[in-house]
Amino acid sequence: MTRFRPIPTLLVALAVATMIALGLWQLLDRLPRKEAFLAQLESNPTKSPIGFPRLPDDRLLFRQSAGDCLPPVAVRLAGAGKAGFRAIADCSNGMTVQLGTTRDPKAMVTYAGGLVTGYIGHAPDGRSLIGAALSPQQPRLMLVATPPLAGLQANAPPDIASVPNNHIAYAGQWFFFAAIAAIIYVLAARRRNDR
Repeated sequence: MTRFRPIPTLLVALAVATMIALGLWQLLDRLPRKEAFLAQLESNPTKSPIGFPRLPDDRLLFRQSAGDCLPPVAVRLAGAGKAGFRAIADCSNGMTVQLGTTRDPKAMVTYAGGLVTGYIGHAPDGRSLIGAALSPQQPRLMLVATPPLAGLQANAPPDIASVPNNHIAYAGQWFFFAAIAAIIYVLAARRRNDR
């Protein structure tokens, strides 16, 4: 005899509906906003230069900029993939500058500060994935020097491909989870009814 179980059915139906809604939200809301944002970033390198911003604003990524790195300056190295290492200068006025790149992991880079021209990028974030998830905050901006400073190799040019756009994949995951939940519920209900 088949028995209808209203509470488990309702809970699974609500979970499936929520997952489908999240998938639609990714496709219909988040994806168009991200595509508009990427179009803006793609046009930023051709816009006129601005002074380096005091507050983080991702809409300014890849925009040409200039700023004054005030001494004293602390320089550190950060991984840069194929380019080797980035020399990052932390200025006393709170500005961060990517001076250039080097292949030498032990390079002793000296930089006294001064006027820097280049484009706006994200400063490296040394937090772990868990730390970033528990304490989300907008990434700090950094001025990527063009031309490079302190005798270093050139920095990579702005690359729109470095900004992730995963919303179609996120939507697919939510739809997949909804389908799996529905299939598992149907199989479990059949098994219970077969007993």
